[in-house]
Amino acid sequence: MFVVRPYRRERAVRYAERWAKMRNPVFYDFTGIGGNCTNFVSQALYAGSCKMNFTPVFGWYYITPNERTASWTGVDFFYRFLTENRGLGPFGETVGEEKLDLGDVVQIGRDGEGYFHSMLFVGRDPDGTPLVAAQSLDVYGKRLDEYDYDFVRFLHVSGVRATAEGGDGCFDSVYNGISIQPSPDLT
Repeated sequence: MFVVRPYRRERAVRYAERWAKMRNPVFYDFTGIGGNCTNFVSQALYAGSCKMNFTPVFGWYYITPNERTASWTGVDFFYRFLTENRGLGPFGETVGEEKLDLGDVVQIGRDGEGYFHSMLFVGRDPDGTPLVAAQSLDVYGKRLDEYDYDFVRFLHVSGVRATAEGGDGCFDSVYNGISIQPSPDLT
């Protein structure tokens, strides 16, 4: 039986602010081999949830560069995990821009390419324009309308499923670049 815990949005945003323009040494940098954007967003979501889903193939986890799921680093795989997850870890839904909360995810795409970039929503400009943090091209607080894209989707993180209350003790070690400290829930 699962319990639903809140997603710690402020932790995800704090993580993004610290690491958007440099790399956390406990995670591999995929910049030169396809991009680091979804890896960075996954790191921020993990900092806000402290819960991975170790389900082979369809889960969402990172242990090493070779021991991870495609959803940790792939734009569409991440989308499918977050919106279809019924097990452990963060879960969410596609929403309109007006329903974005801090720590939610923005993904953009182009005709002929599909969705190609994941970003973390970190606030709004005074005129209401979403501000994002991202890696590959490292930014924090960049206006969404400064990107070149044909379509966008907004992913609201609804909560985090766990096997027990608590269990959000990973933040300090991940935030400080010491260790990942995955959750002991391996199911």
